[in-house]
Amino acid sequence: MLRRVDLSATAASPGQLRRMLPRAAMDVSSALDAVTPLVRAVREQGYAGARAATARFDGVDVPEPRVPAEALAKALAGLDGSVRAALEESIRRVQITHAEQRRGVTDVEVAPGAMVTEKWVPVDRVGLYVPGGIAVYPSSVVMNVVPAQVAGVPSLAVCSPPQKEFGGLPHPTILAACALLGVEEVYAVGGAQAIALMAYGDPEFGIEPVDLVTGPGNVYVAAAKRLLRGVIGIDAEAGPTEIAILADRTADPAHVAADLISQAEHDPAAASVLVTDSGELADAVTAQLHEQVARTRHVERVRTALSGPQSAIVLVADLEQGLEVVNAYAAEHLEVITVEARMWAERVRHAGCVFVGAHSPVSLGDYCAGSNHVLPTGCTARHASGLSVQSFLRGVHLVEYTREALLEVAPHVLALAEAEDLPAHGAAVSARMPRP
Repeated sequence: MLRRVDLSATAASPGQLRRMLPRAAMDVSSALDAVTPLVRAVREQGYAGARAATARFDGVDVPEPRVPAEALAKALAGLDGSVRAALEESIRRVQITHAEQRRGVTDVEVAPGAMVTEKWVPVDRVGLYVPGGIAVYPSSVVMNVVPAQVAGVPSLAVCSPPQKEFGGLPHPTILAACALLGVEEVYAVGGAQAIALMAYGDPEFGIEPVDLVTGPGNVYVAAAKRLLRGVIGIDAEAGPTEIAILADRTADPAHVAADLISQAEHDPAAASVLVTDSGELADAVTAQLHEQVARTRHVERVRTALSGPQSAIVLVADLEQGLEVVNAYAAEHLEVITVEARMWAERVRHAGCVFVGAHSPVSLGDYCAGSNHVLPTGCTARHASGLSVQSFLRGVHLVEYTREALLEVAPHVLALAEAEDLPAHGAAVSARMPRP
């Protein structure tokens, strides 16, 4: 089911390893041609453009995009008790973790009388995208809304695709999660048209444009984000989900197989990769996959993901080489199931989130670990971070110099202004210097 890639006798640089390793394909540029006219229609027509796209792609006509308050209340009242308890616990744990991420004000005295202050200001208004598609993601409501709220964002709106079976509203579990978090502004709009509508707004429907959009979605959502970057800030162009597992002979093959399947059930394009120095473990995991996949609910989806070119068992000579491989792969989710797992995990440089030891599966992080599950995909963990409170904050510097402090540094400013052939820069300082 999982193909094997044997790198045990291969010496390669990180760049070479990246080319050798399996990876989910996601060509955002190919979706731009389809998304560009849609975004243009929303820019020119507002919600009317989004409504037409929704009717075309979702097969449902939504005359009024905003979800009524009574629909939010009804969804929460009808929420299964065990699901509500689980969401409340997830919210509590994510709030605890994210509350510790808030940065304070930093005052730095560069020289006597020369002060630079850094303060952190929340974005004024954010749009949070919660996908629909082949699964329902109330957990994505939690992961997007909580850090924005902790950051102090004063205005936020959630967009999620309308569902024909629910009368053109988003899935009731999505609405219930919004209600639990006190989110009142929710729109039944999905896909690229949702990103465009959040970017441009529509005064006729009382939709104010946002400054930043976060949240995962399909390739068309990613393409809309790319197209609108600059009009709005974005968190990332999210691709198919990924799990990599660095494991040695001590790992339980039943656990490893279950974790690979857990991410494969997201999407036929999901990537599941095992990196191990144990051929015995590789054989045992393969046997477990054949047994467990047959019992899972989404059999075809899982089989497609596991048998695709994006998934594999990668054999390495030892854990040192395994560490090189997982750092080159830069997985969205990385599990480390080895002897001294914490030590190996602390040496990982590139991963969206690292799950340490036999009792920290990725699915824990999807829901109730307290971490955020909106993470960088497609090898972007080499330079990007997961969603956090910082995603919704902007650092602003305040520069305050006394007259004496300015005079002390003035010769250096004048010298650099002259070196850059920008004499007016120097003149702005010279105007404040004592005249002979």
